[in-house]
Amino acid sequence: MIRCVRLWTGENDASHFEIGRLDMWPGRNDDLVSAVMPATHVTLEETATGGALAWHTAPVRQLVVTLAGSLVFSTRDGHEFTLGPGDVLLAEDTAGSGHKWRLEGSDPWQRMYVVLAENVEVAFVAAD
Repeated sequence: MIRCVRLWTGENDASHFEIGRLDMWPGRNDDLVSAVMPATHVTLEETATGGALAWHTAPVRQLVVTLAGSLVFSTRDGHEFTLGPGDVLLAEDTAGSGHKWRLEGSDPWQRMYVVLAENVEVAFVAAD
């Protein structure tokens, strides 16, 4: 199972999130495999220890794969969630009041941004 947090803009123009996973099916070599998700480009970034980013929205609909580091995301309604290595963020809050994040611990935040092609379906499954 690959943990995924979906972050989107609700009717009240505020960012909301739900925790779940990416749906996967048996593939070759006894691996689990997701559906194909076309992307326009991929970039890698690193933020130094102690980094934070004030209120903002996602610039585009994208997957953000945490490679190293631990960070806490906050929404304006005061709710928080944590991402760690191996977690995927499905960032869909491209409008509204946005979210913010801060790094925790002594590791930098290393991540991969996968900008999704237009109208791509992501097989997100919310936790029960």
